[in-house]
Amino acid sequence: MDAFELNPPEWTNKAIHASDFSCPRCKATSMQAVQVWINRRSPVYTEDHRRKWQEFYECNCGSAWWAWSSERPPSPLCPPDELDEF
Repeated sequence: MDAFELNPPEWTNKAIHASDFSCPRCKATSMQAVQVWINRRSPVYTEDHRRKWQEFYECNCGSAWWAWSSERPPSPLCPPDELDEF
């Protein structure tokens, strides 16, 4: 499964919005997901004119969840100051 596929996979239909960027059922992180799909067809613009997307995750516990890309916690692989370049 390609995370950037245009059409959403079937498992995204049961996804629920996660409030803390982890699986609502077992608290697994996005890095532990079995499958990922990013809804790049419908970006949303924030008040400061930045784009954000829905990121969908299928967890190994069987649940599916989604969160906004802007809710993603900081990563040591990409410092916050580098995020402004995108």
